[in-house]
Order: sequence, then structure tokens, then C-alpha cells
Amino acid sequence: MTGLNTILIVAGLFLLGGVYSFVKQEMPKSLIVLLSIGAAMCLVAGVMRLEVWN
Repeated sequence: MTGLNTILIVAGLFLLGGVYSFVKQEMPKSLIVLLSIGAAMCLVAGVMRLEVWN
């Protein structure tokens, strides 16, 4: 597992935590959706790099 994979996966998990926090605080839906998309993209990119390079 390379450093970039780790960074992407950690960033995705961090953003998911932000989504959970924003949902609990009833933040605007558009912000939650944007953060969710960012988290999903980071996680997918990290996992795809794991699959492609290993």
C-alpha cells in the first residue's frame, strides 16, 4: 500500500465523518451532498489504485 493510496482512503474516511457530523447538525442538503460526493470519490480512487497497482 503506497502513501497516496493511504492518503486518499484516509481523506475519504475523514470526509465521511464530516458528512455524518453535518447531518447531525442539520446543515444544508447541498453541502452534505457535495461532501458525500467528495468522500466517495476519494475512497473509490484509493481502492482503485490498490486494485490497479497490486
